[in-house]
Amino acid sequence: MKPTIIIIYCPKCNWLLRAAYMAQEFLTTFAGELYAVSLQPSETGGHYSIRVDDHIIYDHKEWGRFPEIKELKQLVRDKISPEKNLGHSEKK
Repeated sequence: MKPTIIIIYCPKCNWLLRAAYMAQEFLTTFAGELYAVSLQPSETGGHYSIRVDDHIIYDHKEWGRFPEIKELKQLVRDKISPEKNLGHSEKK
């Protein structure tokens, strides 16, 4: 089965738009490789993380920052489709 990306965001921090933007980017870039992208409000304040199935690929508290979408696409790609070329988003 194709993987699902789950974006868990803090609604109190107003991070819904950021999560929706990231979901759009993932769905556009990985249209054929994904089953779904899910947005899930966090019950914990300040929480923002991205999972591919059961694997956390990004956690805001660990990173201490929000990465560029380019970085996140590379992390998702490495997990679900390592052979995929991301074009202009590719590592330099």
